[in-house]
Amino acid sequence: MEIALLLYLCCTVTFLLFAIDKLKALAGRRRIPEAVLLIACLLGGALGGLLAMLLCWHKVRKPVFLITVPLLFILQWVGAYFLLWHIYGSQHLLRFI
Repeated sequence: MEIALLLYLCCTVTFLLFAIDKLKALAGRRRIPEAVLLIACLLGGALGGLLAMLLCWHKVRKPVFLITVPLLFILQWVGAYFLLWHIYGSQHLLRFI
């Protein structure tokens, strides 16, 4: 359960970073570096980054984000699946799907 809470926190923080960066861009203020946004996605927040890209329409013209964020999302969810498989076994894993 702690892993799920940690992933939720990472996704929320990443979403907020993307949203704040979008607001700063609209206001013409100093932005959050792209490296920070990508690192936040890499550290477990890819779902939050992907949702922010879709809902805030932010960073959708950047090929690095269009490729990296969805790829990280897929890798994180596949990794989570195999981690749960390893922890709970195949019989109990169907409860999480």
